[in-house]
Amino acid sequence: MVRALAKSVSAKFRRIQFTPDLLPSDVTGVSIYNPKEMEFEFRPGPIMGNIILADEINRTSPKTQSALLEGMEEHSVTVDGVTHLLGKPFFVMATQNPIDYEGTYPLPEAQLDRFLLKMKMGYPSLDEEMEVLVRAQRSLPIEDLQPVVSLEDLRDLQQSIKEVVVDDTLKRYIVELASQTRGHSSVYLGVSPRGSIALMKAAQAYAFIYERDYVIPDDIQYLAPFVFAHRIILKSEARFEGITTEDVVNRVLARVPVPVQRLVK
Repeated sequence: MVRALAKSVSAKFRRIQFTPDLLPSDVTGVSIYNPKEMEFEFRPGPIMGNIILADEINRTSPKTQSALLEGMEEHSVTVDGVTHLLGKPFFVMATQNPIDYEGTYPLPEAQLDRFLLKMKMGYPSLDEEMEVLVRAQRSLPIEDLQPVVSLEDLRDLQQSIKEVVVDDTLKRYIVELASQTRGHSSVYLGVSPRGSIALMKAAQAYAFIYERDYVIPDDIQYLAPFVFAHRIILKSEARFEGITTEDVVNRVLARVPVPVQRLVK
């Protein structure tokens, strides 16, 4: 899916298989001494791309996981004191193995907070899986995939999304939702201000996709579970009771009043 996305937007795709023996330099790159030139040369790592797939990110150590932090936040990496800018756009999608947790490292809160959304893919429907078989019978469809937009066009779209209007009442609504997660009885650590920013930006993009130049409360309510759930850390007793972070977000959504604009005659 990530490779198909990269091909669709003419982006440079890089895949990193996160294994227990992976080192931070295997992600960011390393400086190697060139005896002919008598100087160190920087050999860029796989993070130097536009769309990055971090496959099974929880199978490597937290030290190596943290190699992505600077890139995801600052869009740059620092190697041997030298900062190297990453490509624009820069997008990271990570996968986790949901079945076998032996030998894995849970992602720290600071790492999770850098991801905009978390989604559970699940299985396709019967009709969708039939369509997969039909398309894959003779060749892999991804091999014939053609770009539908250039990187320059994509950068322009990213700038246009910033112009989508978010009313102050909706900003207040987002902040109140985040605040309610912090004081929830089942929550040990609630949504950070970075999560509030993420929900606002996600709502802007969602409204833009549906050809609106303004955000509505429905956008925020739909996206909140995807943006907030992975940023919440539950108390141990809540986990034992079977409460999930999605349950917490849904309860918060039901509790916080939805802003309604009044018409003034």
